[in-house]
Amino acid sequence: MSEVIYSILIAGFEALLGPVVYKWLKKRIKRQWVVIVLIVLFALLGAIILGTAVSVLAWNFSKDNKQSEIKPEQTMTVADSISEALDYQISHYPSSQYRDVYKNFMQDFFGPGHILADTAASARYLRHELAEEGPFEGPLYEKTGFRGNFYRVNLSVIKDSIVPFELFFDTFVKSVQGITPPSGEDWMKTWSLIDSVITVKGIHFVDEESDRQALQSQFAEGNYIAHHSRRFNDSVHFHYRIISRKNFETIILPLIKERQ
Repeated sequence: MSEVIYSILIAGFEALLGPVVYKWLKKRIKRQWVVIVLIVLFALLGAIILGTAVSVLAWNFSKDNKQSEIKPEQTMTVADSISEALDYQISHYPSSQYRDVYKNFMQDFFGPGHILADTAASARYLRHELAEEGPFEGPLYEKTGFRGNFYRVNLSVIKDSIVPFELFFDTFVKSVQGITPPSGEDWMKTWSLIDSVITVKGIHFVDEESDRQALQSQFAEGNYIAHHSRRFNDSVHFHYRIISRKNFETIILPLIKERQ
């Protein structure tokens, strides 16, 4: 039986090394046990090489499969995100005009920089607005546009002593730091895409044509900042300031959650 096993091993060894190399080794190795040890060693080496190759192939296959998997959130296109933002605006603020929709998306890219040119004046105006006796309606906070780069934060968080005035205003000012607003050309391309989604969805607004004309006149002068319509302000009473997502989520939001 041992002779049969030895013969099989020798045949395999010869096939592995090739007849020329095998005959060369056979002339120099006379003892049978040495040949068997060499055969076993070569077999182990072959098994290790084969196992390594299989592992590498399996890892690459797994990696390729993971890369090809599409997560649900990755299937959403920019147009889908814009459409969702439009649906939110119209459902929560049915009194919105075309310029109010524009303002929401504009804030998402430009932030609050335009009202912080004079910090002292901005602080005075904020205190004046807080002194108003009218209602402070609307959500405590909501994301802007379709990217959510900023939050609209309701001034009621100051009026209701949830966030101290100084902390709120300091966070508001910090939100301007590091902002690189888009160039006029880039913003016009972005707004053109947003406007095309409005058209595809068949959305129409009160005084839309006059709003469009007014905005086009501003664009021609390189002015991309817009204000809410009177209709919006009269019906919503949403007093807010724009704060960057990072600053809001790390500084203001924890204080709001403490009170909820």
